[in-house]
Amino acid sequence: QVQLVESGGGLVQPGGSLRLSCAASGSIFSINVMGWYRQAPGKQRELVATIIRGGSTNYADSVKGRFTISRDNAKNTVYLQMNSLKPEDTAAYYCKSHIQLKPWQPSEIYWGQGTQVTVSS
Repeated sequence: QVQLVESGGGLVQPGGSLRLSCAASGSIFSINVMGWYRQAPGKQRELVATIIRGGSTNYADSVKGRFTISRDNAKNTVYLQMNSLKPEDTAAYYCKSHIQLKPWQPSEIYWGQGTQVTVSS
């Protein structure tokens, strides 16, 4: 059974920084895409950033230049370094991964349970 466990959320003042982590565990053959999404109260879940196994990244316009996504393939872990945080970054942040359990099987999508980020003075 595959699990994605997020950590690193919390309360931070505007302009501050946080680093989120998401570790995938279980019987995993390969992980292609890993990413972060967020959902604020009353809003739809939105893409924050994604990274493929080779390292190419993609960011939402709202976080470009402030957030950095990275991954450690040996640890099946993805990170999100968030700098210059704004109140509008307040949301539950979710990790999403495309995981291949066996080499002959297609990738399946897995989600973490979410970690809350609150930016407030």
